[in-house]
Amino acid sequence: MITAYLGLGTNLGDRVASLEQAIGMLKQTPGISVQRISSVYETSPVGYLEQPPFYNLAMEILTTLPPRDLLGRILEVERKLHRVRTVRWGPRTIDIDILLYGDQIVNEEGLQIPHPRMTERAFVLVPLYEIAGNILIPGKQQTVKYWLAQLPKDQEIQQTEIRLGLERYPV
Repeated sequence: MITAYLGLGTNLGDRVASLEQAIGMLKQTPGISVQRISSVYETSPVGYLEQPPFYNLAMEILTTLPPRDLLGRILEVERKLHRVRTVRWGPRTIDIDILLYGDQIVNEEGLQIPHPRMTERAFVLVPLYEIAGNILIPGKQQTVKYWLAQLPKDQEIQQTEIRLGLERYPV
């Protein structure tokens, strides 16, 4: 089993339901065992700014799936939740990224691990810090905590009081 970390985000439709459904589908995926889930954070968009705010979270999983197979399962969850890719960094019903996969570095067509921009984004680092602040980011040789301290203070992120209703999605 490999410990991996995923980042989830949504800014269209019922954002809470989208997160709950995505987590539920991941829990039901053979080869994935959800271990921990961060709080939900509301964040301002990055890149393409003319869109609603996002809800973001991070989750720790144990998986037997190789990275490419894990990506395939994630893309299937996104498809089932009606993810449409039209505008880069644009609005979406759900976005699931593989942030870290053990201590591995993967650089293949369509798959880069660690996520290439994770150390630049509060919406990734803040939720990840909550559940795994002291882990090293492979290739960066520093912890999540270190990279979080390097971020400019202008990235808007706020912890919400949302409690996900995950009991509807049994393991």
